[in-house]
Amino acid sequence: MLSSSVHRAFQSRDALGAYIKAPESSPGIIYYTEDFVAIADRYPKSSVHLLLLPRDPSKYRLHPFEAFEDAEFLAKVQAETQKLRKIAASELRRIYGKFSVLENARLEAMDADPPPDELPIGRDWEQEIMCGVHAHPSMNHLHIHIISKDRYSPCLKHRKHYNSFATPFFVPINDMPLGPHDPRRHPGREGYLQQDLKCWRCGANFDNKFTKLKDHLSQEFESWKCS
Repeated sequence: MLSSSVHRAFQSRDALGAYIKAPESSPGIIYYTEDFVAIADRYPKSSVHLLLLPRDPSKYRLHPFEAFEDAEFLAKVQAETQKLRKIAASELRRIYGKFSVLENARLEAMDADPPPDELPIGRDWEQEIMCGVHAHPSMNHLHIHIISKDRYSPCLKHRKHYNSFATPFFVPINDMPLGPHDPRRHPGREGYLQQDLKCWRCGANFDNKFTKLKDHLSQEFESWKCS
């Protein structure tokens, strides 16, 4: 666990700083290097939700739009994000592979005796992962979300939670750097978090009825994991 001194130093919106400062004694660590810390989000908004934390002190307090104006730094972050995306995709396969019809041939081949020299590719789980940042981050330290598309989690509790990952408020890392006139630079003006609640998968519009959306997402989740 975090030492009490480190824990006290990083509170509220600065809480991610503790992972950057002392990853070796932090919970939920996936891996860390001199340049990055990868963690599981403590309040996941999907069934798989990871965070990548850059450790460069000249960057980690910047807004992502500003930090990613540095082309060299952006390229480094994008490469590390792709590494973590593969880890997230492997976790999806581990959890849901046995339910997915697109995995059937692969699973049958793995059970064969003898197994084939080359396994079928199976479902492309990387395509089920989104990687990006929020236009107005809720935490002060720079972080990149690596999150599965399903938005199926008890921690997804209200409209802003959902729309922060289902509207242009969520900016893909590969869209960086944003142009100077990109509307995503002005999330408040654009009203992304106040938009109607629309299913990420089928597009059904639930207006502002979050409970109905959540019920629908449960149904979509079952269909998604089995596809």
